Amino acid sequence: MRVLSRWLFVAIIIFLASGCASGPKFSNFKPSISNLAPGSGRIFMYRTSMLGFALQPDIMLNGEKIGKSITKGFFFIDRPAGAYELSTTTEVDRKLSFTLGRGQTRYVKFDVSMGFFAGHVYPELIETTIAEKEILECEYAGALIK
Repeated sequence: MRVLSRWLFVAIIIFLASGCASGPKFSNFKPSISNLAPGSGRIFMYRTSMLGFALQPDIMLNGEKIGKSITKGFFFIDRPAGAYELSTTTEVDRKLSFTLGRGQTRYVKFDVSMGFFAGHVYPELIETTIAEKEILECEYAGALIK
């Protein structure tokens, strides 16, 4: 019985770890980020909460899949200046519309709220000064995921 308990504990730990990002922390990754191309802006997507770790919906930007909302993870994407709609779908669609300026960096945080049948992962635009502190402990979750 004791051996079974240990194996169950190990299996639970492995399951929980598989739902989290596993790349370098933002604080270590930041120096390797390239400069923006002229006329472009940068969008960082990140998720700090462990709540709803099994929920990892696709992140869509203007209808194009750009990644997944992964617990304790971040990634970024560069795009031309303009208007954008970012969305996730779990039990319901959650959308965020914003404008990206030339040379601008925007931060989108994903949080989880409870739904009727499942949790909802929703995007929220965060002020740069707040986001730069929150994202520090997040781990790189990869670039474009198709």
